[in-house]
Amino acid sequence: MADSLHRPLVIDVAGTTLTADDRRRIAHPQVGGVIHFARNWESCAQMTALNAEIKSINPQVLVCVDHEGGRVQRFRTDGFTRLPSMRALGERWMHDPIEATQVATAVGFVLASELRAVGVDFSFAPVLDLDHGESSVIGDRSFHRDPRVVALLAKSVMHGMLQAGMANCGKHFPGHGFVKADSHTAIPVDRRGLKAILGDDGRPFEWLAGTLDAVMPAHVIYARVDARPAGFSAKWLQEILRGRLGFEGAIFSDDLSMEAGRYIDGRLLSYTDAALAALAAGCDLAMLCNQSVGAGAPLDELLEGFAAAAAGRRWRPVHDSEVRRQALLPQAAGRDWGALKVFAPYDAARRLLSS
Repeated sequence: MADSLHRPLVIDVAGTTLTADDRRRIAHPQVGGVIHFARNWESCAQMTALNAEIKSINPQVLVCVDHEGGRVQRFRTDGFTRLPSMRALGERWMHDPIEATQVATAVGFVLASELRAVGVDFSFAPVLDLDHGESSVIGDRSFHRDPRVVALLAKSVMHGMLQAGMANCGKHFPGHGFVKADSHTAIPVDRRGLKAILGDDGRPFEWLAGTLDAVMPAHVIYARVDARPAGFSAKWLQEILRGRLGFEGAIFSDDLSMEAGRYIDGRLLSYTDAALAALAAGCDLAMLCNQSVGAGAPLDELLEGFAAAAAGRRWRPVHDSEVRRQALLPQAAGRDWGALKVFAPYDAARRLLSS
């Protein structure tokens, strides 16, 4: 049963152990998630201890990581399996679709099992973007150009994650692969109409709407649909994703520190105003990444600004959003690293990946 306190903010921590500032921020009543990066990784034992301390401070926090396989895999040493890119799975599909779906399921199972063994609850995977051959930021993170192949391989990855007790997150709605610009450093604009977008890039989100646990919208402006990026657009999130496609899971903002993450209606918003705008548009959680290093002033600005917004009623808790956030937490404890290494299904999945 979800508590009455809505925890919509996802933040990061500075290093491999918690600082006093990290502990203070994790304890903030609106913090509902912590996202890790490669800088937070040293070893399985260290990551397990780090996550145990995070949970001791905030037991309901969702410990997350961007861990897809290929070039987006944060943990790569001390026994972690090097996972293939999603494009590699798409290439397998072209030779043998059945084998490709089996390997994709194994990828999801190994990915989630290893993360859960070190205390990570959730990964932002799989990528549902289509490979149009234009986007450098997506590239081989995409399974394929064909939305049917993307949907079926993604569903197999999601099935493997489910077998390991981990929820999934489809990204980047309604599709980032068509635009060339990288939303980490620019503001991409897709000038196609709604029918063209939903008939192509949006298809995997439509077909998987009933099985996706979470969705992350793209920091892309679809100019013929809305002047705001999708993650700040009530039209995209409430009218289309929830209303038209029937999605009922959690919606995360993409990283609000990205170039496109705070530039709305022709102006650059503060971190607090950007988070409030994302939540008002229909996001359940707002994420600010890579801001804890050093003094962490942007994170403190966000947390202090959010507390003031709550006190001034610029933001009010949303019970349904908190229910959706808590639904992403694992329902049972994962196997620890020692138990996982002797677990026969895990061993079989790893052997399938190496075949």
